Amino acid sequence: MENLSYDIVIDAPKEKIWEVLWNPETYSEWTKFFNPNSASVMKSDWKVGGKTYFTNTEGEGMVSTIDSLEKPDQIIFKHLGMVDKEGNEDTQSKEVMEWNGSFEKYFLISLSDGTVKLQAEVQAESEWKDHLNEGFTKGLQIVKDLAESK
Repeated sequence: MENLSYDIVIDAPKEKIWEVLWNPETYSEWTKFFNPNSASVMKSDWKVGGKTYFTNTEGEGMVSTIDSLEKPDQIIFKHLGMVDKEGNEDTQSKEVMEWNGSFEKYFLISLSDGTVKLQAEVQAESEWKDHLNEGFTKGLQIVKDLAESK
């Protein structure tokens, strides 16, 4: 498992950046590069230890939990497994066990010039590196554009 890190400096308040990251409409906009064939959807109870789903519009994707939440400064997701269209969760298969427990982290850090550094960190198998590099590089630019324009 590799630790990948991405960051971008945004000239907007943390609260605005947070809203762009997690609002359903803008979430599907900045995450479109991860799954170009279907919009990305995030559903969460916003509770540490609760359930968060990162899926396509058909409901297939990942089931995760929030490991740490300090709005609007940081959120850490721990990925638990996969979920299928019928809502069945797989957290125990051999394939899932290879990455179960991996983290996806977002930090919003105030800089001295009044801007904010958005840093995303993800743990992933090396076979996903190019896909994630493209998704986060293009996606964080969308977050910046949306946060600075609204």
